[in-house]
Amino acid sequence: MSRKSQQPAVPTDAIKDPQEWVTGDEPMTGAQESYVHTLARQAGEEVADDMTKAEASEKIDQLREKTGKKPRAKADSTKAMRKKST
Repeated sequence: MSRKSQQPAVPTDAIKDPQEWVTGDEPMTGAQESYVHTLARQAGEEVADDMTKAEASEKIDQLREKTGKKPRAKADSTKAMRKKST
């Protein structure tokens, strides 16, 4: 059995745009709040304390880019990854 066939396939809907999240309008999680504030300090920015889950996710992505952190996988890049592995 090849190594590729042992890895589970990533479903195309595994990574959604934060604006499409069912719970995106809920307050950000404790983990998001901690991480967004850590990244904001590193970037020298101020961030709101009352962001939604979707807003916090998008801000985290922006701050990760600004601070030079590796970006999270996006839905489009997931498709590209699957094409490479076949």
